[in-house]
Amino acid sequence: MNTRKRLVAMRQAQAREAGASGTHAVRVAAETGALANPACSLGAGQRCEHALVDAELNRRLYEYEETVRGRFSRIIGVLKEISAHQHDHDFVERAQRLALERLGYALPQGMLEDAWVSGLDMKALYAHCVFESFRVSVDSMEADQALWIERMPITAEFLAACGYHTVDISPCADGRLQGLLPFVFRMAPNRNTYVKAYAGAMFDVEADVVDWSHRELERLSGAIADGESLNYLKIAVYHYSSSHACDQGCAAHGSNDKLATESALARLNELRVAVENTYGVGAAPDILLIGLDTDIDALRIHLPDGNGDVSPYRYIDTATLYRDTLGMSREGARAKIAAELAAAEAAGGWAEGQGKMADGMWKLVLALAEANFSQIEYVIQHHAGRYAVIGHDEALICAGEATSYVQLRNKYYYAHLDTVEEGAADMDVGIKIFTGLNIRHGLPVPVLVHFYYSSHVPGSRARAVLRAKRVKAAIEARYPALTAQGLLACRTAVSDRFDTERCAFFEDAAADAGH
Repeated sequence: MNTRKRLVAMRQAQAREAGASGTHAVRVAAETGALANPACSLGAGQRCEHALVDAELNRRLYEYEETVRGRFSRIIGVLKEISAHQHDHDFVERAQRLALERLGYALPQGMLEDAWVSGLDMKALYAHCVFESFRVSVDSMEADQALWIERMPITAEFLAACGYHTVDISPCADGRLQGLLPFVFRMAPNRNTYVKAYAGAMFDVEADVVDWSHRELERLSGAIADGESLNYLKIAVYHYSSSHACDQGCAAHGSNDKLATESALARLNELRVAVENTYGVGAAPDILLIGLDTDIDALRIHLPDGNGDVSPYRYIDTATLYRDTLGMSREGARAKIAAELAAAEAAGGWAEGQGKMADGMWKLVLALAEANFSQIEYVIQHHAGRYAVIGHDEALICAGEATSYVQLRNKYYYAHLDTVEEGAADMDVGIKIFTGLNIRHGLPVPVLVHFYYSSHVPGSRARAVLRAKRVKAAIEARYPALTAQGLLACRTAVSDRFDTERCAFFEDAAADAGH
């Protein structure tokens, strides 16, 4: 078997293992050409070991990925085994033993005890397991993330050194961007970095003006250390697929990469105008536009000019930079990246800007590019150079305010919303994705409705709970046919912004299923 065939066979096996239900997304196959043009093509005996890559951090992140992904990938196999024994005399005991040994949690007792009457409700049981696996991942967050969080190169301190007290990131809600911070950016989660995802990266400008105003008030009041010398940075992250540009790009923009790029940039510019029109010229936050190739996790970093203006045509590509600097020393590679950045900044034509970007932005762009080399090599080493599942493979939808407790590609789809009416587009895209992933195979769409509250504010938790319940009811009302067929499974949870409580579910899965 030649090298290409071996790669195809290996990645098809990976895809089968990753999607144990046999459902899901676009699987990589030779005839589609998805194996073409990985970030790094290796010859016989060659290895990708870039001088700027943190191999130890990659090892730790892979251990994290295997741990978290394993909690979900075992569900289908365990449920099939349990289903095969549902008429045994010791079924309830056997089922609970299997669940505890293989999944790490018990199943709803009532579901199991009533199975002899009309059979197991596999839809409800599947949804229960997805939510419980998510709950276990949240509860294990500190232990899981301790593997890698201390080694992240881009920290709050580094961002402050670049001139930013707050970094507000709006990626597309697509689950392939869910591991954006620790994997793609190598950025440590912290209280000064916010991630709010929207379909197509089309964030709410009015809501962002409120967020900016809140942080500006904290800065002016002295609540932010060294705030008088620091600024606010807004980053929008669109995405595209280098191997399936026409059908595996951003669903919200019809897989039109040009539209995705220009729309995200337009939204960034609208935010700047909104702040300046409201608070005066010069008040606007800095902006940065980044594109993510979700096949290989490489970046296009679009470069602001001296006025902070971003062009869709002026950018550096980290996959190209990775290939061009492979084999160089650390010093040589860094010099090459800086030279390419300077060349891109000075490019003429459509990409021409007005002067050089600020020193802090230059420093940040260099750091993001270098950090992303580790992720490119991560995909090369652990995913054969391009993800086996290049499309969607999420386990659930997180609606409301996305949690930061589970950070992993394709674990869940974001639908950022305050009301269902406001977030209808995001929810509809999510349901469309899960129609292919789950519904067509008879599995329900698990939807976690989640909101944050502040333990510093009296009554905040109770209001967050009521808000989550209203959103849950509205989601079920929006998709009545799915709800009636048991193909929509909603759970509600709240978290404290100050970590006294994390993703606390406030209804019992068995009770919600009618048991």
